[in-house]
Amino acid sequence: MNKNKKKEAGKHAAKRGTVNRNYKSTVFAMLYHDKEKLLELYNAMNHSHYTDPDKLEIVTLDNAIYMNMKNDLAFLVDLHLNMWEHQSTFNPNMPLRDLFYVAEEYQKLIRFDTIYSSVMIKIPAPRFLVFYNGLEERPEREVLKLSAAFYTTEENPELELKVTVLNINNGKNKELMDNCRTLREYMLFVETVRRHQREKGTNLDKAVRKAVDECIEKNILADFLRKNKTEAIKVSILEFDEEVEWEKIRRAERRYGYERGRKDGEKQLLTAKVQKKLQKGKSLNEIADDLEEPVSVIERIVQELPG
Repeated sequence: MNKNKKKEAGKHAAKRGTVNRNYKSTVFAMLYHDKEKLLELYNAMNHSHYTDPDKLEIVTLDNAIYMNMKNDLAFLVDLHLNMWEHQSTFNPNMPLRDLFYVAEEYQKLIRFDTIYSSVMIKIPAPRFLVFYNGLEERPEREVLKLSAAFYTTEENPELELKVTVLNINNGKNKELMDNCRTLREYMLFVETVRRHQREKGTNLDKAVRKAVDECIEKNILADFLRKNKTEAIKVSILEFDEEVEWEKIRRAERRYGYERGRKDGEKQLLTAKVQKKLQKGKSLNEIADDLEEPVSVIERIVQELPG
């Protein structure tokens, strides 16, 4: 990515980090900070039948910031620590992020104990989950592993962390959607915003406001949107603006990657040709003349050759 594009990406990232700290990151996070709705989704995910929302203890990290990123949802139930994230942009670094988050959580949970004790400290088993509803086409379900980021490939890595990513776009994970009304209606809300975004002459602010009014009228997250209308609109505008900006950055990265790959391929081919001509005993001037390249280019390639 060239310097201007990197600078622009940095500006957008800084802008998002500054603004988003004032709100829960997404409508999804707002929605599921309600214990009853969170329990409904948990039951749908685990085929369980809990009825008492107070069985859930929400322990979301309000101050766990790493590069301006916060943990979306964390809660304790059934001797497990559940760490859930919502994303509208696919992030392959979630295992590493969750490693930071879970370490912070455990420090918080055992703050009155000492890890130097001769008695083992018991901790809840972690579960890591991402709900994805971005524009990039992704599988219904995939598992990301921390070990995939290691420089070396190891058959049995001594440190591993697995994150399950569920695609909650329209038409994906139908059984889960059927079993959880709030998740299904959240998906419909997102679809409604995107549909209005595509309308000619409709800016993001107008698209979000129209979507909120339409969903209330159609009884899609109606109670939630009526109660939280102002904040839901603010958060949605931030979220969908971020989604658009990240998509622009990703497109720029893909173009840069393609161009870089093409140039690397051309250089490798030229290097191979230079090596063959050197093996035939040709001088640098002769090679430059044969390949129609400046002598300075040939000299640089020769200098970079191993040995």
